[in-house]
Amino acid sequence: MEWDCKANKSEGYFKLIIVHKLNRMSLLLSIVVPVYNRPNEIDELLESLTRQDYKNPYEVVIVEDGSTESSEKVIDKYIDKLNIKYLFKENSGPGDSRNYGMRKASGNYFIILDSDVILPTHYLSTINSFLKNNYVDCFGGADTAHESFTVIQKAINYTMTSFLTTGGIRGGKTKVQKFEPRSFNMGISKEAFEKTNGFARIHPGEDPDLSRRIEKAGFKTSFLPNAYVYHKRRISWEKFHTQVKKFGMVRPILTSWHPKTKKITFWFPTFFVFFVITSVLGTILKSNIIVLLPLLSYLGVLMIHSTITSKSIKVGILSVYATFIQFFGYGIAFLKSTFYIRVLKRDPEKQFPYLFFKKN
Repeated sequence: MEWDCKANKSEGYFKLIIVHKLNRMSLLLSIVVPVYNRPNEIDELLESLTRQDYKNPYEVVIVEDGSTESSEKVIDKYIDKLNIKYLFKENSGPGDSRNYGMRKASGNYFIILDSDVILPTHYLSTINSFLKNNYVDCFGGADTAHESFTVIQKAINYTMTSFLTTGGIRGGKTKVQKFEPRSFNMGISKEAFEKTNGFARIHPGEDPDLSRRIEKAGFKTSFLPNAYVYHKRRISWEKFHTQVKKFGMVRPILTSWHPKTKKITFWFPTFFVFFVITSVLGTILKSNIIVLLPLLSYLGVLMIHSTITSKSIKVGILSVYATFIQFFGYGIAFLKSTFYIRVLKRDPEKQFPYLFFKKN
């Protein structure tokens, strides 16, 4: 740390004012990754860390969250290549595991990653350069698909990041009010972590909740350009559907905790569900295909855009299917959760206990 000392003369004596500044050269990064029964994924992540062009010291904290399929053999492969701290604990969810890892970490700035990400070679150097010149206590980065991903993973990635589906909220906003840092690619200073006590027990949704609490605590937050990760996400349609349903469930809970975050855009998937239903019913009742034209036009634009960006017609077609899964899964769950949480005023944890991990 660097301490600047300034002296002001007041009433016959010198009053020492000590101003604490973070010395950008003393920035020590700790990468914190919870893992649960995913040794193959952590292997790919650690391999990508060995290829970083960042040469300053940093540590990697792997938190085994009560896994029955240990990553120990994978970790052993990288003991001589990376500064790894391998921790074990009872299963308590990713949020609590991240908190545990941050408490055990040696650094003063934590990089939070999911186990299913792969890092480009410039990832850490990009973060280091940004924080030296534009220091913030919390940042979020984007995610994208790696060329090695399956067509399903690429289609899911498209629907989760495209402006045509989510408004691009995960891929390129510069303000936290529009871009919520997510725990698959997120940075938190030690000071911000200690002030907010880290992630809550809710899952999913623990990352946007923490982002808002960090902001409320007076810390500066930002989107970090070019610090993207390759995010595998779910590897099957069933798992993807389960994931987006939970996203829809937690959003009304989060807006009840943080009322200023309410947006009409959160309703768009639900509007899409009604739009599809009315379009199909209208076509049947009127026996006229023209009623479907607005829907078909949107899906056509989406497929073309996905095909161009992915350079694959198969990914383009599957992106349409992924969009239906995402919008119907999220939209119906969002409507259901809104009814229970906002209308009936139910307690979120009692109504949806499977969205909360138990207290340790």
